[in-house]
Amino acid sequence: MAGRSDHYGANHDFRGDFRAEIREFLGTRRARVTPEQAGLPVYGGDRRRVSGLRREEVALLAGISSEYYTRLERGNATGVSESVIDGIARVLQLDEAERAHLLDLLRGAATTRPPRRRPAQQRVRPTVQRVLDSMIGTPAFVLSGRLDILAANHLGRALFSPVYADPVRPPNNARFVFLDLGATEFFRDWDKVANDTVAMLRAEAGRDPYDRRLSDLIGEMSTRSEEFRRRWAAHNVRIHTTGMKLLHHPVVGDLDLPFETFPLGADAGQSLLTYTAEAGSPSQESLNLLASWAAANDDIEPSAPTHDSDPAESAQTPD
Repeated sequence: MAGRSDHYGANHDFRGDFRAEIREFLGTRRARVTPEQAGLPVYGGDRRRVSGLRREEVALLAGISSEYYTRLERGNATGVSESVIDGIARVLQLDEAERAHLLDLLRGAATTRPPRRRPAQQRVRPTVQRVLDSMIGTPAFVLSGRLDILAANHLGRALFSPVYADPVRPPNNARFVFLDLGATEFFRDWDKVANDTVAMLRAEAGRDPYDRRLSDLIGEMSTRSEEFRRRWAAHNVRIHTTGMKLLHHPVVGDLDLPFETFPLGADAGQSLLTYTAEAGSPSQESLNLLASWAAANDDIEPSAPTHDSDPAESAQTPD
């Protein structure tokens, strides 16, 4: 689940991976909630060996036995009820993304064998590409769960031209953020982007832990990027559907662009990402200038390939 290729060995105890993930995830969530935040009294002589809640305190507040919670945190997920999950989520102050991630891990730990994995190749339907191309003044992309750019319109490719500079196909936002030296200049809020990127990959790993390409991507970045390793160890997850991106484009300079992400219901794991600018704003003027530049530069890659190419297999690997 953390980029380990032995997931696929015949004798590998994949449920052990889920148990470890549950233990580390719940442990990091406990560590961030103080007794005061949980509404527990704290006495001056109480010498605590942990910064957050103890297991027995979580159990007390969730209304379950300490032994039961300890077994659960160790990955014994058999027969966990909805009310127990709700109680733990309330005590640990889990948000929507964290609760969903915990459910994914519990389901995985209770499964007797790996589920059927979705195909490694993801293709963008022609109708979706036509929707992208019809959005003339809006940069638009189709992303996979592992943050591959599966398709884009002309303005989207122009906006993310630094990402497309990597010859590995399909372009991948996570690889760009952590393995390209230009990422810290392109993303003016790089630290936030880096945190969000890891949190999205962590959530995707919980949803689809048997995606070999996702596992390989995480393994590559864990090997090559200390910034990635540090964030991955935090076990943070999030749902990233709307927000603001602060970019510095090499042609038109700074852009402040709100974004929206829409899941493509007919295409599992794919989402539509769009960027817009406030009417009359400097960012809108810059976006218009970028559109003019893109129209004059027909050498911008016409489309992201719909097939996946492994970096290890690419003849043009930049590493």
